[in-house]
Amino acid sequence: MDFLTLFLIYLCFILTTVALLCICSGRKESFFTRSVNGASQVLSLVIPTQLQRVTQRTCHRLFHTRNCLFVALHLALQAAVYGEYTWEVAIYCWELQFPLLPLLLPYLLLVGNMGCFTLCSWADPGIITTSNHSSLVKIYAYDGVLFQKGILCPTCHMEKPARSKHCSICGVCVHRFDHHCVWVNNCIGASNAKYFFFYLLTLTAMAAAITSISAALLIQVVLLSDMLHGRYIDEQGQERAVGLLFLIQHLFLTFPRIVFMLGFVLLLTLVLGAYCCFNLYLTLTNQTSNEWYKSRRSGVCSHHLTSQPQLREAVYKNIYSKGVWMNLKEIFKPPPVLEGKKK
Repeated sequence: MDFLTLFLIYLCFILTTVALLCICSGRKESFFTRSVNGASQVLSLVIPTQLQRVTQRTCHRLFHTRNCLFVALHLALQAAVYGEYTWEVAIYCWELQFPLLPLLLPYLLLVGNMGCFTLCSWADPGIITTSNHSSLVKIYAYDGVLFQKGILCPTCHMEKPARSKHCSICGVCVHRFDHHCVWVNNCIGASNAKYFFFYLLTLTAMAAAITSISAALLIQVVLLSDMLHGRYIDEQGQERAVGLLFLIQHLFLTFPRIVFMLGFVLLLTLVLGAYCCFNLYLTLTNQTSNEWYKSRRSGVCSHHLTSQPQLREAVYKNIYSKGVWMNLKEIFKPPPVLEGKKK
């Protein structure tokens, strides 16, 4: 198998990973969802109807019902990365006398990440029940734009508290609803937002640590082999100095699994890093993903039509932000009234 074939397989693997990561936010109008819908309309002209129905049922089962598929995929990818890191990267680094503490850092982050993952998956996100509904209604004021008083949930048959939303996947209304995360198979709401924040932070740090150590190993190998000052004979029989493309190809063929893993965790670091920064921005401004998306669906300062003529040109304004410190406190120490008993 030549280098080009390996590269194309690797590129397909990376693109598939990006597509899966795009589902993380769970927003219906994402670029990925629109692309899939467009492609499905074209393919429906040539794909048999029976196969289309099977595909639709499968997609509905995967993306619109609670299931452990993405949790299993999450754990499998993590096991694959840590398996490669342990059996090749860490051993090579140890032989090259890398410091012990940086080599152990990914494992320490893994312990913290699995703890946050467990809490995020199993913790009550803030499910609204008949027993805690009256208390939750009093926590946040209705802004009159995104959240209006008197709106009933057609499924739960209760008035929606401000900043809440009904999750069609879990089948419950969640207080201070952020989004449904398929990777933890749970909603992210008022009660588990802090766990999700640390889960995302440790996951990003894990990817960054493994990326840095793997890249340092490959750089050390190149420096020790003195390959930068080498020369080679190309296909035309001409002698050429070693360039970046030759180095990448040589490392790809010499350490294929390490290079595959490095590319994957590098991409993961960039994607998760960007999402982590976005999540931090939402935390500091006291917004949820749901509120951020809804406020920009028709423009940041779009006019919201209401039933009252005098409020027809109400401009959206975030009334829930109370300063950086209070916003952080609200995430990491939510009001105790949220801990209501389920009926």
